Amino acid sequence: MRIHVFLFSLKASDTIARNSCLRRETQSSINPKDFIMENKMVIHQPRPMMEIQNSHEWGTGICDCCEDMKTCCFAFWCLPCFACITSRDFGEPLCLPLLDIFRSCISPVTLSMRSTMRERYKIEGSIARDCVYATFCAGCVWCQMSREMKRRKIQVVLVNAKTS
Repeated sequence: MRIHVFLFSLKASDTIARNSCLRRETQSSINPKDFIMENKMVIHQPRPMMEIQNSHEWGTGICDCCEDMKTCCFAFWCLPCFACITSRDFGEPLCLPLLDIFRSCISPVTLSMRSTMRERYKIEGSIARDCVYATFCAGCVWCQMSREMKRRKIQVVLVNAKTS
């Protein structure tokens, strides 16, 4: 059975009418799955940068090394190299962390770097907690500081720097 449609309007309505005629003629070949809409849920929303920069707590925990596996592996296999690079990225002398080799019990450079980072980024905490972490979890502390610097992405301001 053919349906004849006479249109005296624009091309758009002509196309719509033709499609409806074709649908009526081939109704048996229409697949209901062609009309089903898929719903997708977004699980992770991007965070605004200002919230990250003004946060008063660490962005990741002391044992969240697996969030950045590349950094974690580098710190595990060569902690002195990793600590030196992190120190340099923070604006401190490159080889400063190597002084931790001469420690007796507490890692003084790791402790001072963690305390300085807490003060610079206004992260809440205490020197006692920094001391415990620096003594027993030095590798994790360096990983956490590296992740925090990447997370905040605050430029280091050099004082008394000369440009030529």
